[in-house]
Amino acid sequence: MAWNEPGGSQKDPWSGKGGGDQGPPDLDEVVRKLQERLGGLFGGDGSPTGRRPGGGGARLSTKVIGVIFGILAVIWLASGIYIVEPAERGVVMRFGGYVDTTGPGPHWHIPLPIESVVKVNVDEVSTLSYKAAMLTRDENIVEVELTVQSRIQDAADYLFQDQDPERTLNDATATVARVVIGQSKLDFVMTEGRGAVSVTIKDRIQALIDRYKTGLLVTSVNMQPAKPPEQVKAAFDDAIKAREDKERLENQAEAYANEVLPNARGAAARLIADAKAYRDRMIASSEGEAARFSALLAEYKKAPEVTRRRLYLETMEEVMTKNAKVVLDVTSGANSLMYLPIDQIMRQSQSQMPQPDPPAQSVGNGLQALPERVVDSPLRAVDRERRTR
Repeated sequence: MAWNEPGGSQKDPWSGKGGGDQGPPDLDEVVRKLQERLGGLFGGDGSPTGRRPGGGGARLSTKVIGVIFGILAVIWLASGIYIVEPAERGVVMRFGGYVDTTGPGPHWHIPLPIESVVKVNVDEVSTLSYKAAMLTRDENIVEVELTVQSRIQDAADYLFQDQDPERTLNDATATVARVVIGQSKLDFVMTEGRGAVSVTIKDRIQALIDRYKTGLLVTSVNMQPAKPPEQVKAAFDDAIKAREDKERLENQAEAYANEVLPNARGAAARLIADAKAYRDRMIASSEGEAARFSALLAEYKKAPEVTRRRLYLETMEEVMTKNAKVVLDVTSGANSLMYLPIDQIMRQSQSQMPQPDPPAQSVGNGLQALPERVVDSPLRAVDRERRTR
């Protein structure tokens, strides 16, 4: 039951007084009570002044002091947490001296003033330009322009081993470039040797700066086309053009050779193949003739007379078919001096009939007879003439 309800306690919890006064609590009384409680917390006697009865000032308790120091210690230790980005390296120093190098990720070090961390970007590429006139091995002056790109390889060496790594890199570039150009001829530097000179300069610069422990890594060395002095620039341009013409003519000659040689090899291979085919054909023909002769010899041994007669007739048939003369075997009493234009008849017959005539057959005494269509017609004409007389 509340203090101000009927039948309840009539004591005001704020004023400490009973009765029916139900006004708002006294603000001064609330502040006074809070001061008393705070004074008791910090070792006071609970009085509004916060002083002890003996007259001494307020003092913090040991527990509170320990809590405060604990919080401060946690904050101090937490300040040693640091994060290294992927492109960075953390160099930890203790009282200014190198301790360790940390990689990407979260890390912790003893907070200041004992240890500190310096973050170094090892992926950032620096560019150095160098241009100067140099003397070549053949005592010619040439203007060389170099562009050297580098990045930090060792963060600790970069910070502590060399006072000014960038200046060291510049001096190393000048030294190495003069040595390499001085060992090369002008034509080599100005033409095909430019790439080789760049590679040599890069390797020697890296070796030199490693000796000084600069912590730098040379990533590339680009060499611009070397320029001769202005007084002889025209002569050098002519020499370069002549060299280009030489290379062009050599390329053309090589292309012509690459075109002619395969054709010649193809023609030679074709002739060799034709010769082999002719050889094989002749061998096959000879073998066939030999086989035919062997077969003919076997038949001749079986019937010499018949074989001899057949060979004679075949030979005469072959010879007489190529002869334009015609021999007629006339009967007795016939006019053997009768002239027949056999040649004209044969030419007329051949012009009328494109197909070759069948071979003539041998008639009595081995004489060759004319085909019936050639001989029969003139003989009938002669017979008709004799009858009319």
